[in-house]
Amino acid sequence: MAKQSEYFMEKELIRQLENLGYRRISIKDENELLSNLKKQLERHNNIELSKDEFKKILNHLNDGGIVQRAFILRDRFPLQRDDGTTKRIRFFNMEKWCENEYQVTNQITIEGVYTNRYDVTILINGLPLVQIELKRSGVALKEAFNQINRYQKDSFWASHGLFQYVQMFVISNRVNTKYFANDPEQTFKQTFSWSDEKNNPISELKDFTKVFLEPCHLSIMIGKYTVINETQKRLMVLRPYQYYAVEKIVKQVKDSVDGGYIWHTTGSGKTLTSFKTSQIIKDNSNVKKVLFVVDRKDLDYQTAQEFNSFKKGSVDSTDNTSKLIEQLTSNTEDTKLIVTTIQKLNNAISKESFKKQIEHLQNEKIVFIFDECHRSQFGETHGKIKEFFQNNQMFGFTGTPILNDNAITNSKGKKTTTADLFGERLHTYVIKDAIKDENVLKFSVEYIGKYKQKEDSKTKIDISVADIDKKEVMESEDRIEKIVNYIIAVHGKKTHQRNFTAMLCVGSVEGAIKYYELFRKKKENQQHNLNIATIFSYGQNEEAKESYGIIEEEKLEVNASQVNETYKSKLESYIEDFNNKFETNHSLKDTQSYYTYYNDIAKKVKEKKIDILVVVNMFLTGFDSKKLNTLYVDKNLRYHGLIQAYSRTNRIDSELKSQGNIVCFRNLKDQTDEAIALFNDEEANEFVKHNDVFIETYEEYLEKFKDALNNLKDVAPTVSSVDDLKDEKEELKFIKAFRQIMRLKNAMTSFSDFTWDDLGLSEQEFEDYVGKYLDLNDKVKRNQNSEKESILDEIDFELELLHKDDINVAYILELLARVRREKGDDYQKQKDAVIKMIVGESKLRSKKELIEKFIDDHLMKLDDEDNVEQVFMSYLDTEREKAINFLCKEESLNKEGFYKLIETYLSKGDDARSTEIINLLEKKPSYRERKVIVERLKKKIGDFIEIFIDGVH
Repeated sequence: MAKQSEYFMEKELIRQLENLGYRRISIKDENELLSNLKKQLERHNNIELSKDEFKKILNHLNDGGIVQRAFILRDRFPLQRDDGTTKRIRFFNMEKWCENEYQVTNQITIEGVYTNRYDVTILINGLPLVQIELKRSGVALKEAFNQINRYQKDSFWASHGLFQYVQMFVISNRVNTKYFANDPEQTFKQTFSWSDEKNNPISELKDFTKVFLEPCHLSIMIGKYTVINETQKRLMVLRPYQYYAVEKIVKQVKDSVDGGYIWHTTGSGKTLTSFKTSQIIKDNSNVKKVLFVVDRKDLDYQTAQEFNSFKKGSVDSTDNTSKLIEQLTSNTEDTKLIVTTIQKLNNAISKESFKKQIEHLQNEKIVFIFDECHRSQFGETHGKIKEFFQNNQMFGFTGTPILNDNAITNSKGKKTTTADLFGERLHTYVIKDAIKDENVLKFSVEYIGKYKQKEDSKTKIDISVADIDKKEVMESEDRIEKIVNYIIAVHGKKTHQRNFTAMLCVGSVEGAIKYYELFRKKKENQQHNLNIATIFSYGQNEEAKESYGIIEEEKLEVNASQVNETYKSKLESYIEDFNNKFETNHSLKDTQSYYTYYNDIAKKVKEKKIDILVVVNMFLTGFDSKKLNTLYVDKNLRYHGLIQAYSRTNRIDSELKSQGNIVCFRNLKDQTDEAIALFNDEEANEFVKHNDVFIETYEEYLEKFKDALNNLKDVAPTVSSVDDLKDEKEELKFIKAFRQIMRLKNAMTSFSDFTWDDLGLSEQEFEDYVGKYLDLNDKVKRNQNSEKESILDEIDFELELLHKDDINVAYILELLARVRREKGDDYQKQKDAVIKMIVGESKLRSKKELIEKFIDDHLMKLDDEDNVEQVFMSYLDTEREKAINFLCKEESLNKEGFYKLIETYLSKGDDARSTEIINLLEKKPSYRERKVIVERLKKKIGDFIEIFIDGVH
């Protein structure tokens, strides 16, 4: 029935595509695909190709990976013809989108490691550029995504590798439809729904097909709105709100002299949107220059990396204003789009010698795009830009616009909003839209203090939370010590045992100093082992607007006359702590050194090398890190400052990161509700529900868990009953039921009030169910090497929810060092506990036999002075060498080549490709034998890596 259902979906989709202008064609294998490609290229290029000429084209096409092929697709190939002439062959029309050849086919069969048959393929000029995978209604969309992942591993690369030209995938179960770029590294969380201009989702397959797969629109999405990320070697496709924003600005530049602004919530990918906007406007012949303007701080640590990845070498990160002048005065194509900083732009239009050199541009059409239009420096520069460049058009991007309600009155008694500076709002995508689309996470906000309503709550500590005018109360040693102790106690919970990082934002530099020094003192006293760092400005009084909750930008450039020597001296000592910890050499000797420290802090937070970063204002705006999931708040925040700060925590990462955690040590509930209401679009007149933006309360989660537990017990009342499940359908029910338990438990453990006693399921029982769950995962992995189809093949076990970072080989060896001191029954009991722990940890299960053999053969023979870890590593080397010798002898593999393959895995993390495996064989198999041999060896090499390499290097 499942197959039939998908069969009818295919028929219906193909019929709709035919009505949109696609030509249906029957293609069953690669030979027919190649034959059709030749005909389509001949038609598209108005040429007749000989056999040899087409062979040259195929050789040209069969080069490189996905990114290299994306460039080939968009370029022309100078074909040397049989008669000696040259014809430039075009594969995809980038200028006239609708003048491509559109076809649709289904059930193409490709032989790779496995035989794969793809659902629906869209061919443009004969090349498969869009692959559509369908699942019947009721099947999770993620299963279609997982199937595409299998195709990428198993067969997309096979033979001529034409399916590596796929630019985009579409997955649907009829009621939900998503699209995503061809990037083998991405997760399901990077798949997108399409929507209309008002952010209403277009989910039904037939509705999605009508608007998104319309031939001209699809060509535009591939050619114009797919970005080739050169440094990360991946393709990126714009989301619908990004597409509409770019289209709006491009139209405004073409049809009007007015500017405007884009309100896209923090974390929604504004930099990619603004970059693509700049790139497209550059091609407008009426525009002399496009200036993409960022703050220097952002450019150094983040935007420069992003921009240079979209287009290599596009950013000059130096402070050299002369370079900007050179770009402005040049008429070459590569200087039409200039990425610069507010600071350099201000210098260029302030200094007479610079102004003179660019005065010829005063009446030229110059388009300015501001990546974040409310940097404080921008306010100072805005008027100067308008005054100098009289034919300017300004566009701003912001996640938190200045509206009437949150505008601050300036010294002249005037309020200035974003609209006053830029003009009308051109597109809106607010926080509830981003959460609904799963582009950012919801927040979990906990208010910690003595006013807490629930008497037995762990969040009830005796601290003042609202004396905002009494600095001596808020920064008293007693209060800060209680907060530090609380943070130390809950940090593991909040960050999933340091799988993520956190920031602590405080109200003043004095506060930051007190917090940092107390954390340092407690670490010296061995009360915690967290890595703490801090950064703040030493040149200004940062608490001036603390009571308003405004985040003032801290300048890294400090005039000598403004230096607070106490602050500077303290920061220098903290930088020295940082240097000692990370073996660096940072200092405050000049502004550039300060920037270097700033950038290294950003890098180390992203790398999870800093557990808690203590800040006053820095890093609360503009800083993006997927690995940051918690913000501790002892600072007044309000309006855009509050949203900006909270939004540091809610970037999408893995399944493990279910929300952004906000832990408030001040009573910011009213300010939080006020800010959320304000920044959910005052024009929409919609009531923002609490659950649109915040996760459920702990009590609500408990109710959900109770229902999920009842569901689990219906399927498998006891742990042992999992073994009695009679078929795969029953096993699938158990997997889904227990997966929901894992998801809920994952979210609940981050609450300060979490305790196993509340769940109705003991921790031991949970771990026992985990063992059975992992047994089923092992079964699926074993069966994936057979031709037999299973309903469990595409199920996602979400094992990252089970992985405990602190339970690894090193931890097991620590336990074994203790076990060897035990005698008799205690020894056996402790040994069994260790083995059980290994079986319950998804990334250690494969090592069970290896470690058990070490315990039985070596552990009790060690002398007291022997180091367990050293002896184990020596044992591991011996066992690894034995395994290599056995595998190479059994399969007749070249041993030296095998070592090289393992080295490649260690340095790049790349799995072995089929061609690499074939090259290892001493005797090359026939083409018919290859498939079976490659399948078998991939499995054996994968097992070897899992046992002897992963987790021990």
